[in-house]
Amino acid sequence: MLALQLLDGLEAGTDEAGRGCLAGPVTAAAVILPKNFKNDILNDSKQLSEKKRDILRPVIELEATAFGVAHIFPVEIDQINILNASILGMHKAIDQLSIIPEHIVVDGNKFKPYKDIPHQTIIKGDGKYMNIAAASVLAKTYRDAYMEKIHEEFPMYNWKKNKGYPTVEHREAIKKYGTTKYHRMSFRLLPEQYSLDL
Repeated sequence: MLALQLLDGLEAGTDEAGRGCLAGPVTAAAVILPKNFKNDILNDSKQLSEKKRDILRPVIELEATAFGVAHIFPVEIDQINILNASILGMHKAIDQLSIIPEHIVVDGNKFKPYKDIPHQTIIKGDGKYMNIAAASVLAKTYRDAYMEKIHEEFPMYNWKKNKGYPTVEHREAIKKYGTTKYHRMSFRLLPEQYSLDL
């Protein structure tokens, strides 16, 4: 069972999804949960089936004290790098919270101060605290929905299934069809033995 949060008071948990993808945005979410929040299936989104994540998303949106979700798109990822884009996404998600948190907990080990609110980074925090786990579920479900939408525009990459991650199938499609406006050009899109004529 996950702990609700790290400290007492209004605490926002934040996390991102899609950091290792070759295409699509990195998506971040921030969530403040009420003191009486309970949920038996909530966990790190990577440990949950797609079905469970889809069940949890409306529950979190309905029961959270506040939540925010933000996409950072490939052009910006390429300009500022994926780590900075992930942190920017978390900041933008926190910007959307209707209540200002007193404290922020962040999944992972890297963050930049948000305004003057104290923060704590927690490695594998999405498997320890409900507020970070809830953020991980929102980030993942919102990003997956976005990837399914752009799949219709470029079905040959099968983003509906691989969500932009570097699967063999995705890389084969890049080799065959080249890149799209949704690809991150600063990423190694193909292994060294392939070269792309850009």
